[in-house]
Amino acid sequence: MIPRYTRAEMGRIWTGERRYRIWLDVELLACEAMVKLGEVPAEDLAALRRVFDGYQLTAADVARIEEIEKTVKHDVIAFLTWAEEKGGPQARHLHKGMTSSDVLDTTLAVQLKEANALLLAGVDRVMAAVKKRALEHRRTPMVGRSHGIHAEPVTFGLKLAGWYDAWARRRATLVAAGKTVAVGKISGAVGTFANVDPRVEAHVMERLGLAGAEAAATQVVNRDRHAEYFTALALCGATLEQHATEVRHLQRTEVREAEEPFTAGQKGSSAMPHKRNPILSENLTGMARLLRGWAVAALEDVALWHERDISHSSVERVIAPDATIVLDFSLNRFAGMIENLRVYPDRMRENLDLTGGLYEAQRVLLALVGKGVARQQAYVYVQRNAMKVWEEKVDFRTALKADPEIAKLLTEAEIDACFALEYHLKHVDTIFARVFGA
Repeated sequence: MIPRYTRAEMGRIWTGERRYRIWLDVELLACEAMVKLGEVPAEDLAALRRVFDGYQLTAADVARIEEIEKTVKHDVIAFLTWAEEKGGPQARHLHKGMTSSDVLDTTLAVQLKEANALLLAGVDRVMAAVKKRALEHRRTPMVGRSHGIHAEPVTFGLKLAGWYDAWARRRATLVAAGKTVAVGKISGAVGTFANVDPRVEAHVMERLGLAGAEAAATQVVNRDRHAEYFTALALCGATLEQHATEVRHLQRTEVREAEEPFTAGQKGSSAMPHKRNPILSENLTGMARLLRGWAVAALEDVALWHERDISHSSVERVIAPDATIVLDFSLNRFAGMIENLRVYPDRMRENLDLTGGLYEAQRVLLALVGKGVARQQAYVYVQRNAMKVWEEKVDFRTALKADPEIAKLLTEAEIDACFALEYHLKHVDTIFARVFGA
């Protein structure tokens, strides 16, 4: 992923130095298990430990491995050749009975486990920001919209409570998918353990802190696990896009009920100095498109030939770092945006009153039904007066009172009673308790 969208902590997980260090850990832990089984001399492992324990690979090490790969055309062989150069003759015990995917898949599991911890921290920041703003605007009234058209009143806090609830689901999905994908294998060429004892695999998985090993691996860990994980990331992207799109709509000039932070010195347009554009939200919308595309690629990786082909390999070299880096960036961008979101309650109230109380049409309908009017007939009575507001610029309450058929059924006081904003907010606390607890 380009540096523009890469946060340092997440980026480090996917560097060549970090990847090869995990490869080294996998090989040394396998060798350690083989010492316990009497398959490798303890003194040879000790010699390797003296060289490699605490060894931090450098850019020069990565360059050397890549140089070797140009000749051998195989990344794991290039790495093992480098390890033999560094570790001496004792390095011959590395990779004993193993296949490349034992190293690659187990390392990917470690990297995704580390990446997922950062993503969960990002989700936690999002949830904290959304909850704080929801509580702040628990009773800030605004019009609810369906199809982009004014419907009935809600509060800005209720809107955010729904967002928080969605992020609670996303978090649970990330936790579950993270566990599913944190699985490796050390079972040899086609997963039969023919040349490596199953106890080696168990030892490596435990020492690396992984969720376990693939119960019945082929040459690789089954890719449905990875498809599940990248789909979980795409779902996070979809939720980010949902909420970012809402911010974009609320920031439109004609609405302007909320607005992204606009910092000192910021400029919105190279041509128009007055512009304050929703660039953060638009950026998040684009990121969600990438995450969805990568999920599709991961789904297509599931169907490998027989015990394995490498059609998934090139895909994962791109999407594993890029998807986790993009989501990490997006979560923190969104959290910062919500933490500093400008909210305009006066404008919300102004827009709420824009239609002169049309949002109370259902209350009037129900009042007429309560007087014994058939529902569809009551609908006609209310709708014809509502249309006058749109077409004749008539005040809705005034039109209702002037309608002779309605006047026979409802007194002016009963009509006035239908126009009470607090009626719509009476269960706000109930909903908040359901989302946030008591």
